[in-house]
Amino acid sequence: MAAEKELELCKLKIEPPDAAAMEQARARLDSIAKPLDGLGQFERLLVQIAGIQGTADIRAKRRAILVMCADNGVVEEGVTQTSDAVTALVAANMAAGCSSVNRMAAVAGADVLVTDIGIRGDLSCGNVRVRKIRNGTANFAREPAMTEEEALAAVREGIAWVRECRGLGYEILGVGEMGIGNTTTAAAVGCALLGLPPGEMTGRGAGLDDDGLARKRAVISRAVADYHLEQADALRVLSCVGGLDIAGIAGVMIGGALCRIPVVLDGVITAAAALAADRLVPGVRRYLLASHMGREPLCRALLEELGLRAVICADMALGEGTGAAMLFPLLDMALSVYRGNDSFGQMGIEAYRRYR
Repeated sequence: MAAEKELELCKLKIEPPDAAAMEQARARLDSIAKPLDGLGQFERLLVQIAGIQGTADIRAKRRAILVMCADNGVVEEGVTQTSDAVTALVAANMAAGCSSVNRMAAVAGADVLVTDIGIRGDLSCGNVRVRKIRNGTANFAREPAMTEEEALAAVREGIAWVRECRGLGYEILGVGEMGIGNTTTAAAVGCALLGLPPGEMTGRGAGLDDDGLARKRAVISRAVADYHLEQADALRVLSCVGGLDIAGIAGVMIGGALCRIPVVLDGVITAAAALAADRLVPGVRRYLLASHMGREPLCRALLEELGLRAVICADMALGEGTGAAMLFPLLDMALSVYRGNDSFGQMGIEAYRRYR
């Protein structure tokens, strides 16, 4: 009951995107010298960001990718190629600025901020926010991954992190993750929330062979059935088969809605977190932007349920928040047209008319 009240308070505090700012952004896009809707989906994103920020003077220069790192006990079931020791190694690389997302974020002008929300061991490196809820989740094939209070604590941490970022002046955020086994937890969460069969929606993750994929699908199918998750609420789903990284990212998304900061998704793991966030606090989806259509089969179903359209279709499965990093420069290009192009009137050209 306490959790329900806490989430209900979040729902009451989330305001709808600013309709007037969105209309002003649409009018600006229609007035500048280009074909109507010539920027395609980027026009939709710019209007959405204006509504989120409450102004047609869109701000997206100060940006960060928030990466949640955690271990998953279900790795014990042989659902991954590598051991969970890799989680800490890659998290340390990200903190040191040496991972894929760091390279891409540097080009995009974004900071990469790493949080240990549930790595099994302790990282012996700096530049990591340690907000460990527990040392990895339990193996959900044998017992619930965590308690509902632990899942809610991870959500709270994500919300708090966004509030910190707002205080530091960040204007747009991306989300990423690191956690061996988290395509398994994401598939379990997504299939439970959507009521879809894991056998059809679960992919190979980082590259499982056929036997490994069959094992992964069977583990998820049994868990969803054994915990009776087909009609369960999002907090129960997260606690039974989720990961601390997914719960923390869901919190970041709720925090983005509370703080009116746009949050850019990465692939299937963050999409599963997005649906969990929107089920926990309906309306969060209006503050989310989809970067790319991930390779995992569940990704499309999750984005469709959320009503989000990815603008990058490149068959990526890199994770870490790299999709968000790729979207930022594309947004910069669209913003350069939005801010810099002359209007039809300034050029002495009759404006295009919108007939539908």
